[in-house]
Amino acid sequence: MSGRVYLDWNASAPLRVEAREAMIAAMDLVGNPSSVHADGRAAKSLLEKARNQVAEAIGAVAQDIAFTSGATEASKLAVAGRNLFAAPIEHDAMHAVVQSPLNVATNGVVTIDDAQNSTLQLANSETGVLQELPKGLALSDITQGFGKVPFAFNWAGIDMAIASAHKIGGPKGVGVLVLRQGIEIQAQILGGGQEMGRRAGTENLIGIAGFGAAAEAAAKDLANGVWDEVAQRRNMLEDALQSADDSIIIGANTARLPNTTCIASPGWKGETQVMQMDLAGFSVSAGSACSSGKVKTSRVLAAMGYDELTSMSAIRVSIGPETKDEDVLRFADVWLAAHKKYRVRAA
Repeated sequence: MSGRVYLDWNASAPLRVEAREAMIAAMDLVGNPSSVHADGRAAKSLLEKARNQVAEAIGAVAQDIAFTSGATEASKLAVAGRNLFAAPIEHDAMHAVVQSPLNVATNGVVTIDDAQNSTLQLANSETGVLQELPKGLALSDITQGFGKVPFAFNWAGIDMAIASAHKIGGPKGVGVLVLRQGIEIQAQILGGGQEMGRRAGTENLIGIAGFGAAAEAAAKDLANGVWDEVAQRRNMLEDALQSADDSIIIGANTARLPNTTCIASPGWKGETQVMQMDLAGFSVSAGSACSSGKVKTSRVLAAMGYDELTSMSAIRVSIGPETKDEDVLRFADVWLAAHKKYRVRAA
């Protein structure tokens, strides 16, 4: 029997070897980065090395980088004291702290009229649909696009961006807020002067070291065309899945992340599909969320104009550089067989 196949890279990418090695090395440093003695300076040096690694990978300068516990905290820090507009397709972390009146087209593309008072994600985690960020945009959640598609903060002409380490093969529990020089924020965790006064508390040096190493490795992968190969594998998967008569590839004719397939089969609940695929040895995600035992429609698909039946029947398959041709082809075979059985029972 074949082993499990991980097809949920958008939820969390496997930890990179480079990140693991950097984290292990950081564990040997006893000093606090805020201490002025030799041990403290060694820890501070590692902290600033990671800051430079992340800054270079993200197209910023070191002074722009403020480390946080993740993109969720970074979103709260960025939005504090601001009333920003967004579309309902934003990640839950952002959706919870902004207003959501912006229009979403049927292909998932968002219309921005007031960039200075709006936030817009670089890529949608569920559908993979990419957005064109307007100049002067107040904030962008680049978490899903970072490391997968070309992006440079300084060239984008936006005020702030947020990202998370574990989406690029770094550790969980560390993220970043990137700020254009001159942009002021309201610190939400008060105490010491860490992170240039933007976020108090002793830095998670082990996690940050892993983030830096992962960011550097991710930038090399992108430059070397690794994600172009992933896109070819994603297309192979979609070609196979579309042999099901009623299958819908969400955002199929729109610019998307190279690794993301959101497929809906109206009536076949996403949660059911996820469980069936899990039992067959594949890790994928549901396009809709389940809370307190009640199935909900996908907020993202609903915003794009899909009906409730379709919005409840989507799954996300997200692959990565370690995914093999045989992985996606075997998944397609298993999914199509399960789809056929469902249609026979539903007839």
